[in-house]
This record gives sequence, C-alpha cells and structure tokens, in this order.
Amino acid sequence: MTSAIEHRKGRTLVGIVISDKSDKTIVVRVETLVKHPRLGKYVRRRKKCTAHDPMNECGIGDKVKIVEYRPMSRNKRWHLVSVLEKAI
Repeated sequence: MTSAIEHRKGRTLVGIVISDKSDKTIVVRVETLVKHPRLGKYVRRRKKCTAHDPMNECGIGDKVKIVEYRPMSRNKRWHLVSVLEKAI
C-alpha cells in the first residue's frame, strides 16, 4: 500500500511532526522559504497539515514525508509516505 501511495500524483511535502495525540493522525509542520516582494529577503512560512498515519509509527519531532491524498475527514487531506528521520 505504501508504494502505491508514494507513486501518486500530487504534492509531496517534508515536515516535522508536532502532534501525535490523535489515533492514526499526525499534525505536521511544513516550512517553506518565500522571497519577500519588497524587501527581497527570504521569509520562513509555516503551515500545519493533518496527515493519516495508519500504523501510528510517528512520534513528536520525527521528520516525515507526506503526500496529497483524498479527504479522509474534515481536515485530513494528507497521507504519510515515510519517516525520514526519527527523533531522539
């Protein structure tokens, strides 16, 4: 199942898990750098994404890869692909 999810078309994001309190759900903070239109310096933008974690394998602080997926609930539109780095 993971390989089928990994090869789906759609956006793929990398972020850090900030919450794993819900069952089979994680909240991932994704950071992107955007150039400010007037100042020209790069600004860090953060977004929280709710992702489906079917095996409850993630913990707080893990670096994960998520992919866009069909809506699974009111807020869940992402699916966990893999854990890139475990937190210490």
